[in-house]
Formats: sequence, structure tokens, C-alpha cells
Amino acid sequence: MNSNQLVQLKKAGEIIPKSELESFITAYVDESIGDDEMTPFLKAVHANGMTDEETIILTDIMLNSGDRIHFSGMDPYVADKHSTGGVGDKVSMVLGPIMAAAGLAIPMLTGRSLGHTGGTTDKFETIPGYQTSLTLEQFKANVETVGICIMGQTETICPADRKIYALRDVTGTIDSIPLISGSIMSKKIAEGIQGLVLDIKTGNGAFMKTVDEALSLGRMLQMVGEAFGVKTDVVYSSMNQPLGRTAGLWCEMAESIDALQGDGEKDLMEVVFELGSKLLVQAGITRSETSAISIQENLVQSGKAYEKFEEMVVAQGGDLSNASQLHQPRFEKTVYAESSGYIEFMDTLNIGWAGVALGCGRRQKDDRLDPTAGIEFKAKIGDKVAKGDPLFWCFNSNENQLNSAINSLQDSARIGPEKTTHKLFFNN
Repeated sequence: MNSNQLVQLKKAGEIIPKSELESFITAYVDESIGDDEMTPFLKAVHANGMTDEETIILTDIMLNSGDRIHFSGMDPYVADKHSTGGVGDKVSMVLGPIMAAAGLAIPMLTGRSLGHTGGTTDKFETIPGYQTSLTLEQFKANVETVGICIMGQTETICPADRKIYALRDVTGTIDSIPLISGSIMSKKIAEGIQGLVLDIKTGNGAFMKTVDEALSLGRMLQMVGEAFGVKTDVVYSSMNQPLGRTAGLWCEMAESIDALQGDGEKDLMEVVFELGSKLLVQAGITRSETSAISIQENLVQSGKAYEKFEEMVVAQGGDLSNASQLHQPRFEKTVYAESSGYIEFMDTLNIGWAGVALGCGRRQKDDRLDPTAGIEFKAKIGDKVAKGDPLFWCFNSNENQLNSAINSLQDSARIGPEKTTHKLFFNN
């Protein structure tokens, strides 16, 4: 069955036979067919969806297209976290070391920038020497000895997803729930995890714009997780404004280091602790999410969480000895408030694309990133500002890109007369 026939089945609302879907995806992975044939199929799935059965089959095909990791015989609870993406979302970089310090084993395969959202792999690559490409043997050994390893997706783990993931970014199919589900769950299951917590973003800066869309995705992800025997919890958090105080590359890594040393932004730490509580309860370390928050706070305040982060960085070849001097931008500009009042709305999607313009993300697969690039948020929803107060501080090493980003940010924060409250979690 060729790609046109598969597309017609999708358009007709019929279920694609497993053997046909497997043959099609295998042919794409081994390059018997190219992007020109996969693109219309992805668009058909995006337009017409997939059944639960098809989504499980898709996940299974992606999962078994490459290698799988097994942690049999390990005492620690093996778990991971995944976010559906956002602007300033640096949760993995903070949560992972906290969970490892709590005694969990954290094998974390991360992605690169996708659309207007940042990529954890890209951010870790701003640390000098840090290796995001390890062998699976090295990856597993680091998890077993350090308790955590964070690296990019390998060529041998879910190669079908790796190819499709990259193509989704340039075909307008990023927000397809079945494609998101297959992508997320195949990689996570391949890690050999026992448990997973998902942070599903919703709002104007998320792929899921509404709570209903987020709930639909959450239901499907939990369904797939249970089908493969992985304990799966879901948290629904807001992307109606960026998370934390920065969005970019090195600036987010620096902010994560601050957070692990006890100086984390309130909204960032609330998301970290909410997700961490789910994992600590899953692992049986505590039965109470309230006590789970206390455990995490103590690990940060005692320095044990940051020590675990440093241990992970060293194990992967990284050097933070000159962290305060790393990736200094050549250019910077500030966007100022044009009136007085309260921040009542932030166009997070536009802010994300401004970050891409700065050099923090990719419009094409082979775009080069600028590790110095980023945005610092001087005010967020609910904050009182006066005319002339700074709203966004932007920086990078390319003046033309900086000017382009500044222009697109001019109307990204709306100021009104009444104080507005930002709701961080939904349906929790």
C-alpha cells in the first residue's frame, strides 16, 4: 500500500492495518521513501486523527524501530518526566537532579527546539564539553552510577520517531495528538522506565491551546502508558505566559543552576515540585504530595540537588568552572512599557517566535543556534508597571536578528487598568 492509499484511508476515517503502517514507516526510516511521501501522510493524520488502537500501534512501531534500554535488577524506581513544550520551560533541568538526589533513577532522553519552543538538548549543549551524544551503554552506566543522565535522542532509539519528529516541525503537524502521543511515549517507554509524569501545557503559548485539547492529549498519553505497563501521571500547567524569568539557551541553563541553588522563580519551582511530587508518590518514597514537596525543598536547600546536577555534568564531560563568564552576548536591547497599569496578557506564542528570531530556535532543520541568545522577562501577568518600565530584555550576538526580535515583541505584553491573576495549573 503506497502513501496515497494510506492518505485516502485516513481521509475516509478507516483504520490503517498494522502491517501496512509498519511497512510504510519502515520504508521511511530506511529511506526507501522520502519526505515527499511522508508529508501528506502526516498532514492526513493531523487533519483526521487516529483511533486509540492506531495510536498504540504507531507507538509500538516507533518503539520497536530501534534499540530499547532495560534496567532490570535495579533497586531505584526508574522514572522520567516529559513536557509538551513551552517558552522558558526549563523544568527538566531542575527536576531531574532533584529526583536523582531523592533516590530515583532518571534516564532522560531530550529533544531539540520544536517550532516556537526550546529544546532541552540544545540548552545542555551550552555547557562546555557536555556530551549529549553517548552510547546507550554509557547512558545506562551513568544512570546506574550517578542516578541520572540527560542526553539527546540517539540514532538507535526510536529512529522512526527521530525522523518524523524533525519533519513535523516543518510540515505544520506539530500539534497532532496521535503524533505527539506516539513520539512522546515511544521514546519514554524505550528508556526502560517504570513511571512517568507528564506536564501538558495549555494556553496561547502551548501546542494545546485549550484545556479541552490538553485533557484529550492527557487521556491519550495515559491510555498509551497503561497499555505498555508504565505508571503515568499528568499535570496540566499554563503556558499563557513564559515559565520562569528567562527564555533562550545559556540563560535558561544559568537560571536552572540558580534554581537548584535555592534561587528559583516561584512559578518554575511550583511546576517542578508538582511534577516531582507525583514521581515521589509513584516511587513509594512518600504517600503524601505535601510531604513530597517538603522533601524536594530540603534537597534544594541542603545543596544535595545541585551536587547531583554537578555530578551529572562532570560524568558527561561538562565543565562549569567558568559558568559566570560563559556565552556573554554582544548585543542587547530592551522593550519598555508604553503605558502604566498592570500586565494583563502576554502573547507567549509571539514571544517564543521572537526567541527563534534571536537565534534560540530553528525555522529549518539545519539552522544554527546562538548560545548567547535569550529574553529576560522584567514583568509578568499581574505585575504593576509604569510607563517606561522595562518589559523584555533581549540579547544575542547578531544585531540584525536582535532588531527583528525587538520589533516582534513590541505588542507582546498588554497593559490594562485592573490587576489580573495568572492561573498556573488547570484541573489538578
